[in-house]
Amino acid sequence: MSDLVIRRVESKRDLKKFVKVPFLVHRDHPEWVPPLIMDRMEFLNRDKNPYFDHAEVELWIAEKDGEPVGRVSAQIDQNWDEYRGGNDGQFGFFETIDDQDVASGLLDAGCEWLAGKGREKVYGPMDFTTNDEIGIQISGFDVRPSILENCHQPYFQERVEAAGFTKAMDLLMWHLEMGKLAKGLEFHPAIMESAQKSLDEHGITIRNMRKSDLANEMERFHEVYNEAWGDNWGFVPITREEVEFHAKTLKLVIDESWAMIAETADGETVGAALTLPDFNQVLAKMGGTIFLTGKRKINSVRILALGVKKAYQHTGVAAALYVKHIQNTDPDGVMKGEAGWILETNEPMNRALEGMGGQVSKKFRIYEKALR
Repeated sequence: MSDLVIRRVESKRDLKKFVKVPFLVHRDHPEWVPPLIMDRMEFLNRDKNPYFDHAEVELWIAEKDGEPVGRVSAQIDQNWDEYRGGNDGQFGFFETIDDQDVASGLLDAGCEWLAGKGREKVYGPMDFTTNDEIGIQISGFDVRPSILENCHQPYFQERVEAAGFTKAMDLLMWHLEMGKLAKGLEFHPAIMESAQKSLDEHGITIRNMRKSDLANEMERFHEVYNEAWGDNWGFVPITREEVEFHAKTLKLVIDESWAMIAETADGETVGAALTLPDFNQVLAKMGGTIFLTGKRKINSVRILALGVKKAYQHTGVAAALYVKHIQNTDPDGVMKGEAGWILETNEPMNRALEGMGGQVSKKFRIYEKALR
């Protein structure tokens, strides 16, 4: 019998092994897209990612016969404590071969560490917060993940639940045939009426973000983001420093045509949408190395975030942003889109996407477990 060892990440060499664990776990997964190794190393760099300024994190690797077979993180986020209350911890970056001893060993290590820090409950996976990649994939395994989206093996759900975790919340990914919509396929007339109302009655306009002024545009997005999603389950505000950190990566992939700001006649930002070209169509062939070409081959987008300030949520701004997406679509292409994650309890957003002809393409699950 092989010896299983669960050990902490203690060096840069260990960290690189941690980052490369998914390459083993998913090597036979036909839809898995390798992450950019350089990007993941930077994200997990305690001196560069400002998340570490307000959080305590430990990382573990599982090894059999000296070979990595799984990984997990455990974290305590001061911002979560301050915003959500309670005494919670989180786990993330969970990967495992199809072996319950490996899965349970990793999750137990994280839970023991959190319990030793006085935490009473753990939620996850979150890599590191609900502003990052989250959830265990529980359906849609035959669909390639979009940019900034997790991809898991079907057995992950069973392994996590067998380790004593139960459902906390499900998250939905919606598939949109945007090319068909652009060619005139009707979607729910209420969406069009609401969009027109925002323009006619409230004087709100939708414009594209300016990549040449990305720092200020991301600050406008940041302002909307923290207010619009503030009441959502599991939400934790993203800091200005974190926005600046993420903007460095987004600048490589952002397309002005798909990043949008909604504003009043006097220039007040009231809504925003951050939609990204799905570079996973290119990354799927790059094996974890940096890409330089291939943008012209991308015919899909991910609607990563679309929100409106509370005072304007009943003025049709969200509908106007939806319509702008359809207007941006090339009617002669095969443009498709994926929107999410959307909480299963977010009825307004889910009904709107359904009204646009959307279909749920994948589901992800956030788990919880009592530590005392």
